Amino acid sequence: QVQLVESGGGSVQAGGSLRLSCAASGRTFPIYTVGWFRQAPGKEREFVAAWSTRSADYADSLEGRFTISIDNAKNTIYLQMNSLKPGETAVYYCAVALTRSPLLSRLGPQDRIAYYSWGQGTQVTVSS
Repeated sequence: QVQLVESGGGSVQAGGSLRLSCAASGRTFPIYTVGWFRQAPGKEREFVAAWSTRSADYADSLEGRFTISIDNAKNTIYLQMNSLKPGETAVYYCAVALTRSPLLSRLGPQDRIAYYSWGQGTQVTVSS
């Protein structure tokens, strides 16, 4: 079992940047796909980005402003968020799925149902 802890959230003005961290304990990342999702009040949890050893995927709405990176030595994956918009205020979650999971293969990394372990979330607030 993998335990995930997010950090790095906070309050920024529109146009600002934040870097979120997702630290994993347990097994290491190479066998996992790591997803970032966000949930705004009253809305469903939505896909932001995903990383695996094969590829990195991003939601179309990000328009190239977010970037995933990984530090294998620290078992930590990062989400660099630039040019943040007020509409991106949400709790941000990281989650993992086994890269070879049939469920992940069938649903794709954009579907939150494919992930089986989640962090507690970190709040990001973007003011106008």
